[in-house]
Amino acid sequence: MPTDMLTTEELLHETPEALGKEESVQGSHTLTPELLRKMNAYWRAANYVSVGQIYLYENPLLKEPLKLEHVKPLVVSHWGTTPGQNFIYVHLNRAIRKYDLNMFYIAGPGHGGPAIVGNVYLEGTWSEVYPNVTQDEAGLKELFKQFSFPGGISSHVAPTTPGSIHEGGELGYSLSHAFGAAFDNPDLIVACVIGDGEAETASLATSWHSNKFLDPKTDGAVLPILHLNGYKISNPTVLSRIEHEELDQFLRGCGWTPYFVEGDQPEKMHQLMAATLDTAIEDIHRIQSNARSNNDTTRPRWPMIVLKSPKGWTGPKIVDGQQIEGTFRAHQVPLLVDPQHPDHVKLLENWMKSYKAEELFDENGRLIQELADLAPQGTRRMGANPHANGGILLHDLRMPDFHDHAVKLTSPGAVQVEDTLVLGSFLRDVARLNQDKRNFRVFGPDETVSNLLQAVFEVTNRQWDAREFGNDEFLAPAGRVLDSMLSENQCEGWLEGYLLTGRHGLFNSYEAFIRIIDSMFSQHAKWLKVCRELPWRRDISSLNYLLASHVWQQDHNGFTHQDPGFLDHVINKKADIVRCYLPADANCLLSVFDHCLRSRNYVNVVVAGKHALPQWLTMDQAVVHCTEGVGIWQWASNDQDSEPDVVMACCGDTPTLEILAAVSILREHLPNLKIRVINVVDLMKLQPSTEHPHGLTELAYDSLFTKDKHIIFGFHGYPWLIHRLTYARTNRNLHVRGYKEEGTITTPFDMRVQNDLDRFHLVQDVVDRVPHLGSRGDYLKQQMQDKLIEHKHYIDAHGQDMPEIRNWKWTGAQ
Repeated sequence: MPTDMLTTEELLHETPEALGKEESVQGSHTLTPELLRKMNAYWRAANYVSVGQIYLYENPLLKEPLKLEHVKPLVVSHWGTTPGQNFIYVHLNRAIRKYDLNMFYIAGPGHGGPAIVGNVYLEGTWSEVYPNVTQDEAGLKELFKQFSFPGGISSHVAPTTPGSIHEGGELGYSLSHAFGAAFDNPDLIVACVIGDGEAETASLATSWHSNKFLDPKTDGAVLPILHLNGYKISNPTVLSRIEHEELDQFLRGCGWTPYFVEGDQPEKMHQLMAATLDTAIEDIHRIQSNARSNNDTTRPRWPMIVLKSPKGWTGPKIVDGQQIEGTFRAHQVPLLVDPQHPDHVKLLENWMKSYKAEELFDENGRLIQELADLAPQGTRRMGANPHANGGILLHDLRMPDFHDHAVKLTSPGAVQVEDTLVLGSFLRDVARLNQDKRNFRVFGPDETVSNLLQAVFEVTNRQWDAREFGNDEFLAPAGRVLDSMLSENQCEGWLEGYLLTGRHGLFNSYEAFIRIIDSMFSQHAKWLKVCRELPWRRDISSLNYLLASHVWQQDHNGFTHQDPGFLDHVINKKADIVRCYLPADANCLLSVFDHCLRSRNYVNVVVAGKHALPQWLTMDQAVVHCTEGVGIWQWASNDQDSEPDVVMACCGDTPTLEILAAVSILREHLPNLKIRVINVVDLMKLQPSTEHPHGLTELAYDSLFTKDKHIIFGFHGYPWLIHRLTYARTNRNLHVRGYKEEGTITTPFDMRVQNDLDRFHLVQDVVDRVPHLGSRGDYLKQQMQDKLIEHKHYIDAHGQDMPEIRNWKWTGAQ
């Protein structure tokens, strides 16, 4: 045996001729000898195409001896997971044809791009979407060259891959995306391949429990396929090194019925996989039929498959004296082919020739017809399934008139209302109007009631398919709310899968803990960015976040619950993707959320409070103000007939309250001081129009904020974010007050005092900035300092804010 490369027969373990023999695999003869031969040939074709993508940009069919110049100068990819995924894909194709399944494929293992791209090409979908990649030798050359190559496609499954809703770069979200896709799609089966390295991530480890939230009557099914090939980049995987019994018990303990397909001999593995897959599909159909025909709401134990196959199956066995196949060395590029390893050119050629491409492709480079016929047709092809391009299936929501939920207002600040409580009744009506369409859901980690959105439970329940007790609330096998799992990761993944397959929804969360899904948001934003560049990708509904229980309403929970930094993270993404809204009151919140639920291809972040605060604008005023995104509140300003002495700006409900309270003090004690009050709803308005499509032009910004007057800006989040957004503006006299990492369990007003966002500090700031106030300013500043001391003594003695703070109301001009 050569020490550098085994023979073709040893690579494949069985010759094509041997695959024609009947042999019982655990009593199974699922595949006829002829079908077995064809499926193995199709698998060889997929493996050949995968290796070609990794290595070649010339000589795709090896019609001439392979040379170093035929190989890409930089070979970057992952081979280890690829042959196993090719194996799975060909078997799913057979199941789709046999059972006429509506199915698509989620590839969880990172960088498994060669497999999925290759299979989408072999089934014909890639050439339909990208006509320049034709079904012939020239197309193969283009397919190979574009992979992981400048100007081409990435090495993992990405938005550029037809049939994909899942970015394979960051691991852990495949199963939650699969469940999100299956919700409200009763005829859909999502085949979700999970890498055993991926299975070690926190998100994936938690998502095994998603089966407690799938209703067999009204939802589709998820078929997890745990790809147990033993290794990560340089380490073994945990699930591959525990005993078979322990793995079986773990999966059963998570509520699954696992079926194991284990081995490395193609004939036996094909027969076993075919029989096992048939069993799993028939289990799914039986479960669904029982639930739908017999109204059986008992939570089923859904099937799943564990595929245990060698890492880098059918690839190089031994290279330069080191074992490759079946080890971590097969994870990425198993064979270095470059000027430093010239002898490896022949090894690569032998490897590729072991698949016998001349038996798989005709002389023009097209997959031979008997193999092409194995793939499903039309939209039954997994690469062409419309659910994987969800905009095709997207229908507008039926929307209630948000004006019907308006807070009635006779004058600014006349009433106090919990903003999210008002929004809850609006969302209730959204859910009610779309019940029959089953295309809208509310997601959140056990916080729907806490965030005062409980009105939705007047028309729907929480979806919950586990056991129920008599004192539970709002639990049912089917519902429009998914908030019974205390995992931000699962809620995010479910919602993304739901949106990517053509539906609508929102995620409500405590502001501080939305940070748990920072990276998931980033991946989705990147996905949307790339999709915008692909004309064949249809627009999907926006990813909408409602961040309540925010930093200024965590006086009872303390420092750990205080973090407004998600806004800072979000604005790092492309300006044509992200939107951030901070409505000052309930009517503004209604107007903003109506807009967000109607929008497409954005990430909308809305920050709103759940504690009772003064209401400022009538609904008509709110609609105008939110449409503009930023504006002068004339009723609070007194500079109409002259230049302002100072600009008082605010963004967010609590900063708005404190800015207006400070303005009322200033106008009472310094009646000649000319003050302009500006409120910002759309945070992105502060950026220049050259940086963000919502941004103000220089002329518009200067008209509002002036070119040289001092701006005292009360902001909801970290002060430096405002400086960052406005750094290029003409007016440099910007002084921002916001959250500066000060907080504990204290009173609401004391939270603002600790961060210098309170009215007393704001008044002092104005006095310091406006030079002509003289002694009247000095005395007012001293009064404010006295008030701060009085406040501290009062809360220490009484445990609540002073009556003048708790009972303060805006009274207009003094």
